[in-house]
Amino acid sequence: MSTFKVLQFNMQFGQCWDDTNPDHAPINLGLTISEILSQDADVVLLQEVEHVLPGGVQINPPPNYTRLSAALQGYHGYFSYPKADPRELPFGVGLAIFSKTPLCDVFRCDLPSPPIGFEFRGEMTTPTDRLLIGAKTTLAGHELQLLNTHLLAFFMLKSSSENHIEQRQLVIEQLRRSDGPALLGGDFNVSKHNSLVRQFAEAGYQAVQTKEITWRRQPYVLDHIFHSRHLHPVRYAVKPTMASDHHMLVAEFEFTD
Repeated sequence: MSTFKVLQFNMQFGQCWDDTNPDHAPINLGLTISEILSQDADVVLLQEVEHVLPGGVQINPPPNYTRLSAALQGYHGYFSYPKADPRELPFGVGLAIFSKTPLCDVFRCDLPSPPIGFEFRGEMTTPTDRLLIGAKTTLAGHELQLLNTHLLAFFMLKSSSENHIEQRQLVIEQLRRSDGPALLGGDFNVSKHNSLVRQFAEAGYQAVQTKEITWRRQPYVLDHIFHSRHLHPVRYAVKPTMASDHHMLVAEFEFTD
């Protein structure tokens, strides 16, 4: 294996994109699976795997992840919900890592959200906690740390993660625990991403791309793949898809030693 391929994708629990009525577009998990399989990636990082149920109820085993696992034959997977919370809004939730090579040392880390009040459907509430998950695998004789996260969208709360940096700092702390090859993918929900990219660069991690829009609802680069100095990105592409309100980000890497 001279290079390996990574897919970063917020799959919006299988909800398709509809330009005329995006909030009520149909669920088509089959299309989601087809899009993921079409990339033939060695590593797949997914956000919003499951659809939040009333009261934040979490079904176990998680139905979408279970179906994904059955369809992605030959892949090894790890999934986690965030901390259960009845305040969870009816959107997407849950992170997954899939790899063609076995996963080990899996973990999850809660990312607390600040108590910022906001109105949703006529009621005041505060945001729920977010999540970071991780696992290790071995590719081409190299141990590789994989990380996947989905941060709070402060811009939707008329605020900014630059003013509430705790979640970003917790992710940085996890990155600094790895002294070998490492990748971090996710939906970082940062509308003005330059400060995010600088912060992770200071921790030794570079973004594969910062120019092409990855979200259909606003012209933002929300989705990123960050890599340590032990990895060199050979190529990348932002691939539009009708399977989500996010585009897919794919990148190919080679080890530098």
